[in-house]
Amino acid sequence: MLSDRFYMRGRQGGASFTFIPWFLGVLVGVFVLQNLLERWFPGLGSYYQYSALSGSGIRHGYVWTLVSYGFLHGSFTHLLLNGLGLFFIGRQLEVTLGPPKLIMLTLISALISAGFWLAVNYNRPGQVVGASGVVMAYLMVFACLNPSRPITFLIFFVIPVTMKPFWMVAIVGGIDLVGFFWDELPGGQNGWIAHSAHLGGLAGGWMFYRAFILRGFLFSMPTIEAPRWVGKTAARPPAYSVNLAGRSSPSAPAPSSRQHLRVEVDRILDKINERGFGSLTADEKRVLDEAREVLGPR
Repeated sequence: MLSDRFYMRGRQGGASFTFIPWFLGVLVGVFVLQNLLERWFPGLGSYYQYSALSGSGIRHGYVWTLVSYGFLHGSFTHLLLNGLGLFFIGRQLEVTLGPPKLIMLTLISALISAGFWLAVNYNRPGQVVGASGVVMAYLMVFACLNPSRPITFLIFFVIPVTMKPFWMVAIVGGIDLVGFFWDELPGGQNGWIAHSAHLGGLAGGWMFYRAFILRGFLFSMPTIEAPRWVGKTAARPPAYSVNLAGRSSPSAPAPSSRQHLRVEVDRILDKINERGFGSLTADEKRVLDEAREVLGPR
C-alpha cells in the first residue's frame, strides 16, 4: 500500500494555519507572564510546582506538567536558544510535514522527553522546564528527511559552521550522552542541564519519523485553517494533476494510468531513500500529492 511506504503531504487550501509563529508567540507570552508574576506577586512563585515537571508533581497527580513544562523557560537566554532552534528548523519541517503533523511531533516529543527525564529523576528533588526536547526532536526529524543537506549555524552567534544534519545530531547527541552519564546517573554532579530530556527528544523525533512518516500511521490528517479574522488567501490549484482517463494538466506531463503513476511514485520514493525528501522538485512533490488521492486508501 502506498501509505505504508511514505507519508505524502496533504493539500491545504484557503487560509493556511502556520504553527511555528503561533507556538513561538505562546512561549514568549508565557515567559512575559512568568516574569510579571515573579515581579508583581513574589508570593506566587509556587506556580512553578503546578506547571514545571518534577517527580513530586507527578506523584501528586499533576499530570498536565508532562506538557506544561515545555512552555516555561528559566531565563531569557534559555528562551532565545530554544526559540531560534524552533524557528529555523521548525519552519522547514512545517513546509514538509504540514501543521497537523508538526503539532503531533511537538506533543509527542514533549511527552517522550518528559518520560526520559522522569525515568532518571522521578525520586529526586528538582524540576525541569523548557522546549529543548522539542528542538531536539525537530533536529532529528529534519536530519532523517534531509540527511545530506548542508546547514549553517552560528556558534556563539558569530562563528558560521556548515555541516550535514547527521553530524549535527551525532555531535549534539554525543554531548548529551556524556552529560547524562556524568551529571544525571546516581553519583553524578547533578548539573543544571536536563540531558535525559534532550536524549528523549532525539529518541522521540526518530520514533516519529519511523512511525508517522515512513510507516504512514495516521496517514490522513485534517487540514488546519487560520481563523477568519486572520484573512484568507485563495487556494492555488495544483500544478500537476493526474486523470485516470489519460489526461493531464497543461502545466506538467502526468502519468496516463494507475500503472504509470505507480512507476513514477516508485522512482520518486527511491530518490527520497537515496537523497532525502528535501531533494525533491516541486513537480515531484505534487506527483506525491496526486498519488495520495488516486492510489491511497479510500
